[in-house]
Amino acid sequence: MEKRKLLGEMLIDAGLITPEQLNKAIELQKNSGLRLGQVLIRMGLVSEEGMIATLGDQAGIPYVNLDNYIIDPKVLSLIPENLARTFLIIPLFRIAHTLTIAMADPLNVKAIDEVRRRAGCEVDTAVSTEEQIRRAVDSYYGISSSIEDIVKEALEGDLKVTVEGTEGETAPEGPIIRLVNLIIFQAVRDNVSDIHIEPDEHKLGIRYRIDGILHESVAPPKHLQAALISRIKVMANMDIAETRAPQDGRFQINSEGKNIEFRISSFPTIYGENIVLRILDQSKAVLNMEELGFAPEILERYRTLLKSPYGIILVTGPTGSGKTTTLYASLNAINSIDKNIITIEDPVEYRLKLIRQTQINPKAGITFASGMRSILRQDPDVIMVGEMRDLETSEMAFQAALTGHLVFSTLHTNDSVGALARLLHLGIEPFLVASSTVAVLAQRLVRTICPNCKTAHAPSQEEMKSFRLEQREGCEFYRGKGCKACRNTGYKGRIGIYELLTVNEPIRKLLLENGSAAVIRETARQSQEMKMLREDGLAKACRGITTLEEVNRTTFEE
Repeated sequence: MEKRKLLGEMLIDAGLITPEQLNKAIELQKNSGLRLGQVLIRMGLVSEEGMIATLGDQAGIPYVNLDNYIIDPKVLSLIPENLARTFLIIPLFRIAHTLTIAMADPLNVKAIDEVRRRAGCEVDTAVSTEEQIRRAVDSYYGISSSIEDIVKEALEGDLKVTVEGTEGETAPEGPIIRLVNLIIFQAVRDNVSDIHIEPDEHKLGIRYRIDGILHESVAPPKHLQAALISRIKVMANMDIAETRAPQDGRFQINSEGKNIEFRISSFPTIYGENIVLRILDQSKAVLNMEELGFAPEILERYRTLLKSPYGIILVTGPTGSGKTTTLYASLNAINSIDKNIITIEDPVEYRLKLIRQTQINPKAGITFASGMRSILRQDPDVIMVGEMRDLETSEMAFQAALTGHLVFSTLHTNDSVGALARLLHLGIEPFLVASSTVAVLAQRLVRTICPNCKTAHAPSQEEMKSFRLEQREGCEFYRGKGCKACRNTGYKGRIGIYELLTVNEPIRKLLLENGSAAVIRETARQSQEMKMLREDGLAKACRGITTLEEVNRTTFEE
């Protein structure tokens, strides 16, 4: 069995110290009681960062930045606080029977054995700086299991610190940091897409958006508002002294081994700054067409359209309807080594391999229009434009489609036919729309019934009339009663409903003749048997995937 190298040997092999310097450090260590690494740092022979990098390279131990890490309180309970402080360790996450911990000295076999004994599971190690581990231990241990407990601690705390830029507002620093950490952790755990921190006249509200619907959470006291918001702004590298103008920021955390990005937006109101945190979990990005909820016949048609050598494919729907997810899945479906795919987005939400992604930056002169001009000089095969917002961008996209490029983009319209009318309203020539548009995909997101509390449900007379259910046979409808798993909502997760309009010859003829939306819609239904959004939603309700209430909430009755 190969003998494990000691720290001093690793540092010598890396060329950071000499054998003579190591011997001198060992002599000093005998009298100081410090660890060898601490002595070498105090002697100025190595930096803590340099020593950690060496450990990682030589021993294959990953480095973890604890300042950007959120830890589950349940995992913390596996290691007592006194053990964490004695050996300078902190647990990160547990998968099956293996606990991963961060250590200042990952070669400390005694510490690893003690953790294995106390936690009753196997141990994997990562390395972090002493300072980061001490901060994490101070911040996490003693962490309360609920927001209410942390708020109580903040109210009772004797230590008062002034948060810079908050006009004299004071709050206990430790509890505020833990409060923000817990708000974030609960959001990640509950699959929240957005966190809303909303100041009112006499209270501070917190709401989580889950499956597209906002839910109230426990509200901290109003007087903690400034400290709470300042903490979030500090994390996002925003100007905490500026409270009268909107700001944007971002930060990234690591939770249970997953990188999660947060986009922060602040907006001044009469009662203080409103903060919204958008959560982007890379591990939950849906990049497979099959997972989006396409009906088999629509998916087959859409996959065929993705093979088009040129033209424009539009995805349309309101904000929050999943358009970007569909575009990413579409690009992923055609992504290959022989294609040059370039995107310009606002912002880039998920990173895709092999695809060149660009984010607009008006301050640097990068807009959708200017970005398009530069992209066309990059020899692209496929272009994705985040949104057609103006005539210039739209005209350039259509010109690119005419010159042999496949272009993807989005529009904000209610249905697929409305997207064609919107393009004409922007000022695009009818012949361009008719000759370049391959297809328009309209979509919505509906909540799916919780499988844990799913039960049969008889539609009301109003629903029978609205959906013309008298004409349908063999449908069984369901709904969720509400349980702990779905937070008593009856729903868990979301799925797409779709309407795919292919621009075929009859549709092109109507566009050139300025045909009305109603005529185009009817022609599409007859010539390509187009299923409308509401019909696709009803089909999913008939299959027990969603409810009639959800279909009513997201679509219009024709």
